[in-house]
Amino acid sequence: MSQTSRILSALIAGIVIGILAAALAPEQAIAATAVTQPIGTAWLHGLQMVIVPLIVGLLITGIGATAEAARAGRITARALAMIVVILWSTTIMAAFVMPVIIDLWPLPPALAQALRAALTDAPPVGTVPGIGAFFDTIVPTNVVAAAAGDAFLPLTIFSLAFAFAINRLPSAQRDLLTGFFKAVVDALLVLIGWVLKLAPIGIFALAYTVGARTGTAVFGALAHYIVCVSAIGVIVLLAAYPVAAIGGRVRLSRFARAVAPAQAVAISTQSSLASLPAMLRASTDLGASPATAGIVLPLSVAVFRATSPAMNLSVALYVGHLMGVHLGPGQMAAGIATAAITTMGSISLPGTISFIASVAPVAIAMGVPIEALGLLIAVETVPDLFRTVGNVTMDTAVTLSVAARSGAQEGGAQEIPHEIPHPRP
Repeated sequence: MSQTSRILSALIAGIVIGILAAALAPEQAIAATAVTQPIGTAWLHGLQMVIVPLIVGLLITGIGATAEAARAGRITARALAMIVVILWSTTIMAAFVMPVIIDLWPLPPALAQALRAALTDAPPVGTVPGIGAFFDTIVPTNVVAAAAGDAFLPLTIFSLAFAFAINRLPSAQRDLLTGFFKAVVDALLVLIGWVLKLAPIGIFALAYTVGARTGTAVFGALAHYIVCVSAIGVIVLLAAYPVAAIGGRVRLSRFARAVAPAQAVAISTQSSLASLPAMLRASTDLGASPATAGIVLPLSVAVFRATSPAMNLSVALYVGHLMGVHLGPGQMAAGIATAAITTMGSISLPGTISFIASVAPVAIAMGVPIEALGLLIAVETVPDLFRTVGNVTMDTAVTLSVAARSGAQEGGAQEIPHEIPHPRP
């Protein structure tokens, strides 16, 4: 069985056994949660312990790769500028739309209360700032204290500034520091791989606890989560069509027909990298030159996740709703900034690792407990389909837009970069 299958099987088995145990012997079933809940929490802590160094390392190496691409020429710089605008725009969209979706279709209060009791009795983690405190604390006075206190937004700001500072150093020093942080990230990924091998045990323990305490209603809660978060991915996916029509100067129907094969590959493989040949074919069929598509598409696959910040923020907002955390303007601003910035560092990670590494900092920056992520990661396969299809569609739309703009301004002249960052399989 694949890792995804093992995790999903553990989730279903834990919930079903918990429900059956509660039906047959309610007192004993609840008593058993005194053992299963700490086991699940310990596994979740194993993932949490690597988040701080992983985020710092990923931001530094990710910004380094992006800066190298930007130095390659005007086409790559133009593509990166468009990528940044789209990432921030979709993140802000999610901050407004996700609360509306939850308000229009809320999780039943009784079920939310039962899930909160089943998952944790702890208060929200991290600092929950008001809008004034947000601006007061966005720049850390002590980066070590920020890391120790899980203050992810100021830590992210420091890491971002440090990454740009590294890229101003001479090449020998820049390569030395970037190589060091790349080695740190690689070592942490090995460690996370070990923790994820224990995921079926941890998720089974968490799922049993929830099943025993909430009954069959937990399946409805998971379905509610899947629909709400996937809706944000669908919005980003649909936004790619006007981007292609306006920026790429192609008809909507023509773009839809050309990009459909790439979307089919994305659905079947859940991989933007595997969809790259189909995206290249769609881009050239729609008029982008092979040289431009050969620059922008690999760059997009390497550093661009159009759906990630919006859907990561949506997950954090959903968990906040689930756990009863009131989110004011300060928390929302912290979530938007953290989601938009850290997405540049989540490139080329396996889905389960990317989910924790990308969502947990956003949730913690907003003061939202992250215990629920241990359950939600098991059903991330469905939202991940919308993530991948949305990414592939937007990658193609950006390529067409950059090609159209480059052709208009440069008379069709194309620049070939010295180096294009490629994602690891």
